[in-house]
Amino acid sequence: MSEFSNVTVTKMANVYFDGKVTSRKVSFTDGSFKTLGIMLPGEYEFGTNQAEVMEILQGTMKVLLPGTENWQTVTAGESFNVPADSKFKLVVETLVDYCCSYIN
Repeated sequence: MSEFSNVTVTKMANVYFDGKVTSRKVSFTDGSFKTLGIMLPGEYEFGTNQAEVMEILQGTMKVLLPGTENWQTVTAGESFNVPADSKFKLVVETLVDYCCSYIN
């Protein structure tokens, strides 16, 4: 899906890691939401409350998912799943444009 219809977008960005990672919340009429964001090159660790699907729209990163020992390379057009209540690490190699879906 390349665009969303009938949504509400929160104007104020979520800003992390001194501005190197930003996102904006997109809310749907059914109460679900996603975030759209940009990550600049760097190393990051994130925690989750809900399960997430991270879709990479542009760029390349490496991800270390919980319970794994090997880094996985993820590029534009690919996605990965993160379980709820966990932490994962990223090494962003090029500017990454992403969409994160939250799973109840």
